[in-house]
Amino acid sequence: SVDMATPILRSSNAVILIGKTIARQPSRCISHKRIVEKTLRYGVPISIVASASMAAYLLVSKRPLTVLAKRPTKEMRDAAIREDREEAEHTMHLTQRERRFIRFASVEYEGQLYMTPEDFLESLTESEPRPRLHRHHLSKKELDHMLEQTPARKYGSTKLFRDLRERGIISYTEYLFLLSVLTKPQSGFRIAFNMFDTDGNQRVDKQEFLVVLQILVAALFFKKSGKLGLFTDVPPDVEDGESKDYNIVDTTLLVHLFGKKGSDTLRYDDFHRFMDNLQTEVLELEFTEFSRGMPTISEVDFARILLRYTYIHSANYEAYIDRVKDRIPEEK
Repeated sequence: SVDMATPILRSSNAVILIGKTIARQPSRCISHKRIVEKTLRYGVPISIVASASMAAYLLVSKRPLTVLAKRPTKEMRDAAIREDREEAEHTMHLTQRERRFIRFASVEYEGQLYMTPEDFLESLTESEPRPRLHRHHLSKKELDHMLEQTPARKYGSTKLFRDLRERGIISYTEYLFLLSVLTKPQSGFRIAFNMFDTDGNQRVDKQEFLVVLQILVAALFFKKSGKLGLFTDVPPDVEDGESKDYNIVDTTLLVHLFGKKGSDTLRYDDFHRFMDNLQTEVLELEFTEFSRGMPTISEVDFARILLRYTYIHSANYEAYIDRVKDRIPEEK
């Protein structure tokens, strides 16, 4: 008898195997002998023809069963090497803040890099961004949906950025502005407001905010970093003190401060409240990180927080920390 576990009609080899199995165990039944003879006579040739037909199909078919990956040509490899080399050369001339923004920015829209509110907070508290395969390319529909969810200024709080998480965008110019807010004492809030209030009417509108913000940044970085997608939102004529008919991309910060239509204005109290809320939010975030659920943090952890906003050489970092550790017993 034939072993039922033997594959049947899977290939020509299977048919030959079955035929040999049957031939080694001849049956006395006349009907059975006829089946064996027909199998050996017709089964093997038919299976061979079927296998040949399948091979021919695979050779001429326009829809192959398996698609092999195309090997990169020498031109493709050379182009990739040139691109990596150019990017490395640009990166060598970037400032520390530019490099940090590029590393943490997880969103791209119309060729320009943006941080999300979550990216911004992580850039303050983490040494490296979370692993990701690539930046997310925002569509116009996705951006509009984000901005629709941006809370109005009257709903601002000390959890604004934490609540928004990835639902928002922050440009590089705004990133520098927010960093300056974090390092500015409260006594400097009025000076900052007067700097934006170019017409002296004790109100800052969207146009004034954009022009001053862009002039301050463009004077230092625009010519050098334009190719990296950091300043495509800066108008070419910004140094003239005007922002003429130029398509400025609305961001989360602009919508929050000046409304969805861009017609709201900032009084000093509004400006002060926003800056104070931002400082409080970041301090709470950093305290929570170092306290590990406890109501206090150590002197050394407090020193580490302060050093985050001080640009010192990495070789001197531990020296500052050791100095703090040495002085703690004396002060206690």
